[in-house]
Amino acid sequence: MSTVKEIESAIEHLPATDFFKLGEWFDERREQLWDDHIANDAKSGRLDFLIEEARTAKKSGTLRPFP
Repeated sequence: MSTVKEIESAIEHLPATDFFKLGEWFDERREQLWDDHIANDAKSGRLDFLIEEARTAKKSGTLRPFP
């Protein structure tokens, strides 16, 4: 299987239990990719502006607690 169409076709023929297992795998994979992306952004300093925003808000008394 090398194309999205072929993969989609194969998924359509899965039994329901396998389909739901695949859905769980996609969710876990998506979450891991997101975690990796955030970790890389944090390491590279791309999120440092958020820390500065929080420090500025704290100094000015406008910092709100996280829900």
